[in-house]
Parts: sequence; structure tokens; C-alpha cells
Amino acid sequence: MQQNRAIIRLDYIRENARMLKSAAGGAGLCAVVKADAYGHGGPEVASALERECDMFAVALVEEGVELRVGGIAKDVLVLQPALSEEEALRGACSGLIMTVADCGDYALLLKTAEKYGLAIRCHIKLNTGMNRLGFDGREFREFCRGMLSDRISVEGIYSHFYMPSDSGVTQLQYDTFCGFFPLAEKTFGKLVKHISATGGILWGKYRLDMVRPGIGLYGYLPEGFAGALALKPAMAVWSTAVAARKYRGGGAGYGAYSGGGTLSCVRCGYADGFFRRGGLGNVNALCMDSYVTCGKLEKYSDVCVFSDADGYAEKNGTISYEALVSVGRRAVRIYEDNE
Repeated sequence: MQQNRAIIRLDYIRENARMLKSAAGGAGLCAVVKADAYGHGGPEVASALERECDMFAVALVEEGVELRVGGIAKDVLVLQPALSEEEALRGACSGLIMTVADCGDYALLLKTAEKYGLAIRCHIKLNTGMNRLGFDGREFREFCRGMLSDRISVEGIYSHFYMPSDSGVTQLQYDTFCGFFPLAEKTFGKLVKHISATGGILWGKYRLDMVRPGIGLYGYLPEGFAGALALKPAMAVWSTAVAARKYRGGGAGYGAYSGGGTLSCVRCGYADGFFRRGGLGNVNALCMDSYVTCGKLEKYSDVCVFSDADGYAEKNGTISYEALVSVGRRAVRIYEDNE
């Protein structure tokens, strides 16, 4: 088989979700399955987790629609605000919960709702220090004094920790977030409040009504939380050895070599989503569709090229999040579930 094989353990993802749910006490669980569930397959992961969680979160409307097509009936929160009437309409017609991060987002949803005679559900996004999306205090006060419509149902309010490993920064953000609650609930009534992703859960005191684990579901912890939970990495990627030869001079792939011995070629390259630097035991940088490594591998034998996102990311100067969403790009996904 020319394609690499990504073996994904759905039972491990489910076990990870249970551990995170336990760590979150009685808070609701919103499983983050954006970016195709961090490369693990959005609909497949959501189906495996539907009994374990209360809600799902995705980045884009199209990801939410994909979950609906895949048979997911639970609530789905779209974390990125709609950028067009078409997106707002697709989200509403698919029963997705949209994000409102400024007055323009609300105006777009309201225009769409009035034009098509719809009711649209949403959560409000607040900026507590990340400075990416969300109302700040002044903007939110002005928004709450504005012309609000019953066609837009505000059901929740949320923010995001930007340095969860730093207790001081995290506490400051949390306090800022809590400061919005009185006005928010005076304006909209009782709201679902959530700010903690995986790192916030592990502090144990920022749970509120709901938590949004992402990276933890897939077996990894954010920086600064090593060893906090015994999570299980859910993905391993396998490739195939395609050739072996005794070195008799020249280079190894695109680069010089003088080590002698035997060289083998593995059918895995940067077009498969692996970083060109490699970190796969490669002699020189990965080629587009393969790489050269030292030692003899039997032709057609299986080679595990990825099982530890943290270690692989460290070798490539990045983080496990980026590694996970990349390495399965051209792989066939094979799901295993031993529960």
C-alpha cells in the first residue's frame, strides 16, 4: 500500500475524555473536535464521544455541518464567527451554535435571521487577554445597551486562557471573565459559562459550567502540565520500507553522506504532512514522498514513523498540536476500538 496508515484508537480517546471529565468535577464536557479532531477524524471521534460529552466544538461552520452529516445530534458550538450570510445561514439551518465576538457578528446573524425568518443560537466570546477575538469590557457594555432581538438566542458566554501554565496570568484572566457575568446575565438571563480548555481543567478551580478539552482528548497535555494525567496518545502512523542498499558512495536523499553501511528508503515524506526536517531517523531532510535512513529494513515491512507527538514536535521546533493535524494528511485512517 502506497499510502501511510494512521491507526487511531477510539477507545483511548474515550478513556482520555473520561479522565478529563473526572478532573472537571461536575462541569459539562464540550469536546473540541475542530481541525478534523486534531487530525483524528471529526465525525468518527465525535461518534465515539457522543455518550461521554454534552457538546462539541468546532472552528468552522463546515466542520459543524460535517458532524451533522455524520449523524451527530448533540449541540455543536462554532468557535469562529461567521464571515458571510451564507455561513450564518448554513449554521442556523444545521442547528449549530454560533459565536458572537463583536457587534458586527451579531448584526450579521440578525440580518440573516430576519431575512430568512430564522432563530439563531449563539454564545458570546469575550476578550480577557488573548486579544484574538471577543468583546472587551467597554464594547460589551455598549453591546448590551444596543438593540437586541429575540431572534438571536444568547445561551452561553466564554473566553480562552492564553498562558494556562502561568498561574498569575490565568487567575487574572479568570477574574476578568467573572467580572462580565452580572451584566451578561442581567441582559440575557442564565448563561452557560466556560473558559477552561485542557490546561484550565488541570488547575481544578476554573471549571464553571462547562470545560472545553482539546489536546487532552487525543492523549497530550499542554506545556507546563507534564505528568498531570496519564493520558493515552491515540494515533500512530505507519509507513512502508521500499528499498535497502549497501552504501557505495554519493549522498543520501538530498544531501551528502559518508557514513557507510546500509541505507534504507521509507515511503514517507513531507507531502504526507511530515516536517521536512524529519525527526524520523532520516539521514538528511525528507524528500517529498520518502526519506532515507541508516540500517537495513526489509522491503515491504511496516515502519512506525509517528507515535509520540511531543517527541516529534520537540525535534522539529514546534508543538504537538501542529504535529497531530499534519501527519495524517495523506494517510488512510484505520480505527480501532476495543471497548
